Amino acid sequence: MNIQKGKNVTIKDNVIIGKNVILEDDVYIDYGAIIKDNVHIKSNTFIGANCIIGEYLYDFFENKENKNKNHLLVIGSNSIIRSQSIIYGETVIGDNFQTGHRVTIREKNKIGDNVRIGTNSDIQHECKIGNYVSIHSNAFLGEETEIEDFVWIFPHVVITNDSTPPSNILSPVKIEKYAVVSARSTILPGVVIGEKSLVCGGALVSKDVPKGYAVAGIPARVMKHTEEILNKHTEESAYPWMYKFDRGMPLDLKNGIKIISIKL
Repeated sequence: MNIQKGKNVTIKDNVIIGKNVILEDDVYIDYGAIIKDNVHIKSNTFIGANCIIGEYLYDFFENKENKNKNHLLVIGSNSIIRSQSIIYGETVIGDNFQTGHRVTIREKNKIGDNVRIGTNSDIQHECKIGNYVSIHSNAFLGEETEIEDFVWIFPHVVITNDSTPPSNILSPVKIEKYAVVSARSTILPGVVIGEKSLVCGGALVSKDVPKGYAVAGIPARVMKHTEEILNKHTEESAYPWMYKFDRGMPLDLKNGIKIISIKL
């Protein structure tokens, strides 16, 4: 093993660690985890029991050139990867990242800072996920999905990318900043979910969603501007949500809304 260890690194029993691994200060690796080759875990990060970090790429065993590459996986500082999650190589994850249990993140993803991915969610390869994105449990993101900053994806959302499956021609989905995709919605290939828009629960979205509007139904139809939607408890406008909700958000979100974009 070729391991670079910082201070106060904890490695519990039955952990397997590969070559060219960097563990910065205060990293904790729980029982039975597997850390494969070319993994860099930054400071104050927790890796849960029986996780696989740096799993081989899908064509590793077929492509001789791939075998000789250093498929570096980087996990940012202050992160929590909960038990039985699998993260593939050639992915870069920002700081303050958290997963639920049994999350799968495939290869070549770019994930920003302060991202949350819930239990049993599946992120396919080559996705781009911005900062302060919350993806709840049992969500599926097809490959090459692009999600901008401050987006909410609620449970059991399916984001597709293939108009005539199975095929080799993909039409990825793009979700713009501050958008909300509610539970059990399905987004069909090539759709753009506009900035500050709302996809209501259970919708089947086959067309682009205009900026600042809510869509609902099967197939989804434009219902109203989001600012016309009232909170049932306060009878005040519920959207844009960032003026009403601040838990876990940066302090300047309401005042000027400065976006810190990740370099992809």
